[in-house]
Amino acid sequence: MPMALLRNIVRTKGRMIKFISFSSGSSGNCYWLGREGGGILIDAGVSLRFLKKSLEACGMDMSAFSSILVTHDHMDHVRNLGSYCKRISRPVYATSKLIQSSYIMRSEHIMPCAKPLEEGKWNDVDGFMVRYFVVPHDATQTVGYAIMAEDHKFVIMTDLGRMTDEAVSYALQADTVVVESNYDMDMLMGGSYTHELKMRICNGHGHLSNDECAAAIKRFWHDGLRNIFLCHLSENNNTPTLAYDSAAKALEELGVEKGTVNLRTLPRRSPSPLIVL
Repeated sequence: MPMALLRNIVRTKGRMIKFISFSSGSSGNCYWLGREGGGILIDAGVSLRFLKKSLEACGMDMSAFSSILVTHDHMDHVRNLGSYCKRISRPVYATSKLIQSSYIMRSEHIMPCAKPLEEGKWNDVDGFMVRYFVVPHDATQTVGYAIMAEDHKFVIMTDLGRMTDEAVSYALQADTVVVESNYDMDMLMGGSYTHELKMRICNGHGHLSNDECAAAIKRFWHDGLRNIFLCHLSENNNTPTLAYDSAAKALEELGVEKGTVNLRTLPRRSPSPLIVL
């Protein structure tokens, strides 16, 4: 067994921080981060029925999460948030600006559950220490999250038009990074989208391309990084193989030994396996 892989196994033994992507893409986004005793949900872009079924497939139930974090107010991330609040009434943590957005403000079910996160501080969310950072994307406001669970540092940034220095600074401290690798530039430009939509995607406030994601990985790679999960892949302008190969090439160019990092693409419409981080 390669020493790098052995170190990774030893590192995770006894910590048991786990992750599931229930869906990652324009059809819906929802992620779970947990440990023994509970977890948190990030975004609510899948139906409650789908979520319940997916948790049960992993031997869990709806008690597996006690709170919900919101990254931004686009429908593929919050489409079912009102239903979640109405039926299971979990606290919803978001920035003050997002809580005041028209989507959340007009929901009689979300507002009673909404709790603002303090800016520039680590917030205690059911034992998970959470800090948000703003990223460029064309929503009311879009944030990534740095989350500390036990001694594991987790960063997720699902929609961003470009990588920021602040986002890189958090990723440089992380054990796990979930980062957008949305489109292949050649597929986008050669595809059927209108010129306006193509520009919206690649204008710096839309989504991160495979090449931009690879360049970001080169910036935030460090010896402590153990997992890189590529999220929010476009169904029309990307393939899992293209996204994976682009990121893998970046790691190879850095001289990263194979097996050192768990690199994978997250499925667009179906749950990932339950991953022990």
